[in-house]
Amino acid sequence: MSAASSPHNPPYLLSPLENADGGGADGAPLRIGHGYDLHRLETVAPQGDGRPFVLGGVRIEHDRGPVGHSDGDALLHAITDALLGAIGQPDIGQLFPDTDPAHAGQDSRVFLAEACRRLAAAGYAIGNLDATVICEKPRLSTHKETIRASIAGLLGVGQSRVNVKAKTHEGVDAVGEQRAIEVHCVVIIHKTA
Repeated sequence: MSAASSPHNPPYLLSPLENADGGGADGAPLRIGHGYDLHRLETVAPQGDGRPFVLGGVRIEHDRGPVGHSDGDALLHAITDALLGAIGQPDIGQLFPDTDPAHAGQDSRVFLAEACRRLAAAGYAIGNLDATVICEKPRLSTHKETIRASIAGLLGVGQSRVNVKAKTHEGVDAVGEQRAIEVHCVVIIHKTA
């Protein structure tokens, strides 16, 4: 009996892709990655510890900003982790630890560029990306298209492959009390050859 059809892994539970390539995920033509990030928000310096509010590579005027080792762009951090997760690579904290002074104030586009480089080296490309940003303020409806265009440009894909949704937390917990921003992101990637 082969490992692919052992009693612990009967053939009727294997997908056609697993049956075709021997069960290895390395050859999977499609993969999914999920990324998540949360940053505390505080009054922007010099009155507080918050950095300027940057989301998806777009600076947005706001009196509060993320507290973080890098620039605190929670959206780019979640996208970076989603891409890295889809190819089974170390996460953003492992690749760019917040204990490394070299990353203090680092533009998060650097992290995303490295994730994209690793994605291409693994032989994958982005199918589509769907992100949800959760924060009370600033309201993001007037910024969403600019953010989508920024992300699409950074990823080198058409804007139709990038979706960004904005939600509030209805005044509940740290996010709802404007003390934090939270982001979830899902990506689908596909083999290029």
